[in-house]
Amino acid sequence: MGNLIKVLTRDIDSSGGNFFLDFENAQPSQSETAVWEKVNQVLTEAQVILEDLQSYRGAGEEIRQAIQSPGAVGVQEKAWAAVVPLVAKLKTFYEFSQKLESSLQCLLDVLTSSGSTPTQHLEQKQALARQFAHIMHFTLRFDELKMTNPAIQNDFSYYRRTISRMRINNLSADTGNEVNNELANRMSLFYASATPMLKTLSDATSKFVSDNPDVPIENTTDCLSTMASVCKVMLETPEYRSRFTSEETVLFCLRVMVGVIILYDHVHPAGAFVKTSNIDMKGCIRVLKEQTPSSVEGLLNALRYTTKHLNDETTSKHIKNMLQPN
Repeated sequence: MGNLIKVLTRDIDSSGGNFFLDFENAQPSQSETAVWEKVNQVLTEAQVILEDLQSYRGAGEEIRQAIQSPGAVGVQEKAWAAVVPLVAKLKTFYEFSQKLESSLQCLLDVLTSSGSTPTQHLEQKQALARQFAHIMHFTLRFDELKMTNPAIQNDFSYYRRTISRMRINNLSADTGNEVNNELANRMSLFYASATPMLKTLSDATSKFVSDNPDVPIENTTDCLSTMASVCKVMLETPEYRSRFTSEETVLFCLRVMVGVIILYDHVHPAGAFVKTSNIDMKGCIRVLKEQTPSSVEGLLNALRYTTKHLNDETTSKHIKNMLQPN
């Protein structure tokens, strides 16, 4: 991602201090190592998942031919042979979402614990804050790729129809990778979402809050709003923006910003769009809309369709208008 990414942000605890968040090179202290290593294994796998999703081409032609020639056994077998390994990949993607959910909750557990404020946690545990940012970056990138690849749902739908037909006719699927009905139902719900990874993490964050009533909800929302502010400042300040060496660095910050906004909107009772929100939503949307339209359309759609409170009466008309599709 190029050179060091650091951003100076005002301490939200009003203690008058400032601190840097190093999203690229922060290394874990001894106290962070156990959590860092656990999450790092998942982030390493995340790169493989993205590469597999980027290279996912689908079995559209084989499926089309199979539908056109329902009586041609050879054509049916060819389509089945093409779809089975693809569904195995889709199963891997889905199972990875559960690992990501666990990692997110693991990081939240540390970054929102008592004893320090969320801002102090982010300042003192920058390696874990960096991992949190990379989880959000992966999540938005995965969902962008998924949204632009209709083959994923087409392949899985064909697989389910074929499996169902085989069961009705008492035929063996003859594959060790068969997805059973329960798993298939869960996968269907996952892939039916426009942004499946974001939905998984939004639900996970909400579950974290409800499962930890002893942790004030502000600990979680302040952690998320601080990260959103860090990204916004980094993107809109020429001094920091000039350090970016590639467009990918800009996209990294944009994805992290949008991701934590969405999580905040799901866990804060009033959401991210009210005037009293700790997130400058107008500023964040403005930063997004200043980018090349093609690079941020998926992120704007994520705000439009994955947030919880955008259409509430408490959301100003100005913000709603800013997020209207062109």
